[in-house]
Amino acid sequence: MLLRATGIQKHYAQLHVLKGVDISVSKGEIVSIVGSSGAGKSTLLHILGTLDMPDSGQIFLNDIPVHTLTGKKLAAFRNTQIGFVFQFHHLLPEFTALENVCIPGWVAGRKRKEVETEAARLLDLLGLANRMDNKPNMLSGGEQQRVAVARALINKPAVVFADEPTGNLDSKNAKELHNLFVQLRNELDQTFLIVTHNEELATMSNRVLHMKDGLILP
Repeated sequence: MLLRATGIQKHYAQLHVLKGVDISVSKGEIVSIVGSSGAGKSTLLHILGTLDMPDSGQIFLNDIPVHTLTGKKLAAFRNTQIGFVFQFHHLLPEFTALENVCIPGWVAGRKRKEVETEAARLLDLLGLANRMDNKPNMLSGGEQQRVAVARALINKPAVVFADEPTGNLDSKNAKELHNLFVQLRNELDQTFLIVTHNEELATMSNRVLHMKDGLILP
């Protein structure tokens, strides 16, 4: 099992957001988490992605006990093993598409030319070969989100966490992004865990998990 978490609990002040969540994801799966606002979906995703810490519970990624990592070890693990795609692409406006994709690779200390070659390959795979030198303000919303996907993939992560990735896209670009996730699963054996309100995206997943009141429903 690529990703396994058990007993994940999270409180914010008096609010009990996650009430003992268990979840597992196999390599090469696309798993979608759906549920109403406030069910705890994004909180769970952020905890699994090490952006937030659980109050209790265990998380294993490739058999590494992620919940025990702290400081620089946690940051390095996150950078090399986890990719993120958010509703808003969070591209840096002063950098080109190619440079935005390269940044996590450079942060990881990889050779500059090696990272640039891989970034160009990913942008080509994602249909952006002729947009590499454009800055974000010269790209459409759909193109910006594909740059964000390439950035998420640059360090060949074990899993990509996507939080409402189509939430800021029109229906055409949303459908293209759905198809892109399926393509990346098929061609790269890439694993995705996606929080979404988009039922069409959910139905394209290998599995759909339903969350309600801080728990994944059986």
